Amino acid sequence: MRNITKGLEPASLTQHRSMGHTDYDNYADKDTLREHLVSEQRGLCCYCLSRIRPASSAMKIAHWHSQDRYPAEQLDYSNLLGACMGNEGQAPKRQHCDTRQGNRDLSMNPANSAHQVENLIRFEAGGTIFSNDETINDEINDVLNLNVPFLKNNRKAALEAFKATLDKRGALPMEKLKRWLQRWNGESHTNNLEPFCQVVVYWLRKRLNRT
Repeated sequence: MRNITKGLEPASLTQHRSMGHTDYDNYADKDTLREHLVSEQRGLCCYCLSRIRPASSAMKIAHWHSQDRYPAEQLDYSNLLGACMGNEGQAPKRQHCDTRQGNRDLSMNPANSAHQVENLIRFEAGGTIFSNDETINDEINDVLNLNVPFLKNNRKAALEAFKATLDKRGALPMEKLKRWLQRWNGESHTNNLEPFCQVVVYWLRKRLNRT
């Protein structure tokens, strides 16, 4: 997970909410909503950071607080996130992200600036994601299933590919590493981020803190 900065909601969502007797199901302009969510999340799933695209077949519109348990928040833009399909339709042990979450609550919202999820998440070299907070760690593994094997392998591959790139360039000064961090964290550009970028960001921050 990485911090998400929410932008302005679609005008069609504002208008729909103001009409009265409306809900998420009868909101017709979900295509525009998907575009907004993908753009502000830099093309990545809000939870696992795999690639998403603004199409109903390539992403889900996730409610951080579920529609069933929190109906008053179903049209609240701060409650809406873009998630991957999460192996929808497969066995529960292979499902992840919003598909796995269902109606269960999470204590951290990547789009809530007060939660600062990047300060709560850790990565191991083998691709495992974890937290030192026991509650959050349980949510990572049980509610979101973010350590399903293929996600771990993808995070490991992203980090190893980046480290191989660094090895080819030899020893790099701190300023160069800072520029790499800005690039992987999206500070130096407005394009989509690389899938699973946060494992590289975490590694770079640790390395810079040691210098």
